[in-house]
Amino acid sequence: MVSSSLPFDDSTVSALQAVVAALVVSGLGLGAGVALVVGLSLLLVGLGLNPSPLTLLVISLVSIQGVAFGGVALLYLRFRGRPVTSVGLRLPSVRDLLIVVAGYATAFIAAITGAIVISVTGAPAGENQVAEFASTDPSVLLWLIPASFLLIGPGEELLFRGIVQGRLRETFDRVPGVVLASALFAAVHFAALTGGTGGRLVTITVLFFPALVFGTVYELTDNLVVPALVHGAYNATLFAFAYLAIRLSESGGLPEPGAGTEMLSLLPV
Repeated sequence: MVSSSLPFDDSTVSALQAVVAALVVSGLGLGAGVALVVGLSLLLVGLGLNPSPLTLLVISLVSIQGVAFGGVALLYLRFRGRPVTSVGLRLPSVRDLLIVVAGYATAFIAAITGAIVISVTGAPAGENQVAEFASTDPSVLLWLIPASFLLIGPGEELLFRGIVQGRLRETFDRVPGVVLASALFAAVHFAALTGGTGGRLVTITVLFFPALVFGTVYELTDNLVVPALVHGAYNATLFAFAYLAIRLSESGGLPEPGAGTEMLSLLPV
């Protein structure tokens, strides 16, 4: 006699539902952003325009981190009948600001450690597509410094910490919830990297550790502003260092011509 009961208990079903929801939300955010970028780029080409690297970068940032990530996050909250404040939006306290400083330092140390390991082992690493823009016009990196705080940090943290991690934490405990959200956050950057699959996977592995920091500070504070600031400061620092490295390389101050663009592979953007 065949049993009619399901092979999974309620906790397993809830866990699967949480993971599927996180995957769907992430996929919708990324898919909508890519569709917007492609559509707007084709529109400009169709109009006979030749957009500059800065224009293409602005289109990408506004479309993905702004409209797509923000839009999908807001639609999800509306679907769940929750206010925007449910993700934790408030002015940082003194404790929050101390965690911002500690999180920034930890994320940076984690990324640099990963980069050193890659360099020592000689493992191939994927290259962030921002490097393509920077190699054509390094000045775009200067524009990305304020964009890190205004668009990149807030947009990515709203979707991946406020929504994805928040949904996972409804079912999973603190550690697995943060780890799963961080792994998913790092994995979606596969599309933003160039190079072979092996190199991209190496870079994603490195990006996982700063992502863990972002998720941890959100868990500690329940304030989305905190990981947004940590993420923004982390990215802004790498953009600034990359710009200086490229300029020094051009002037002969650095022996390696690709020093600046290699640094950009550490960016979770």
